[in-house]
Amino acid sequence: MQVEEAKILLGFSPASRPDPCQVKAAYRKKVWESHPDLFPDDQKLTAESKFKSISEAYSCLESGDVKGRQYSSAGVYSRVVKTGVPRTYASAKRGNPWLIGAPFLLIVLGTIGLGGIKANRAYNQQKQTFPSHNPFLP
Repeated sequence: MQVEEAKILLGFSPASRPDPCQVKAAYRKKVWESHPDLFPDDQKLTAESKFKSISEAYSCLESGDVKGRQYSSAGVYSRVVKTGVPRTYASAKRGNPWLIGAPFLLIVLGTIGLGGIKANRAYNQQKQTFPSHNPFLP
């Protein structure tokens, strides 16, 4: 599919240079309007073909390829590097670490506390069952 055809199909003028955000928004809007599940059975085939052409247009514009180069909105050619970590989380720490760690701390302390109670109860029960007359044993 040609880039100009894809732009027209998504609602842009052929001479425009939309941002990736604008392309994504236009794609979502067009997909919502032409999704085959929204139409009755007799119109599903036409809606499905339109849906496929919109998806193809989005994949054509999404890559940003124009003659093998990627372009940005400023017209400067750039290389995209994905790190896997969103910038907001990498640069700014969100949340209080004590509020995040508190439930885990309570779980650990509760487990230790309940384990100690059960061990003490078992020791007392064994002491009652088998009393020792040795003064050096507890």
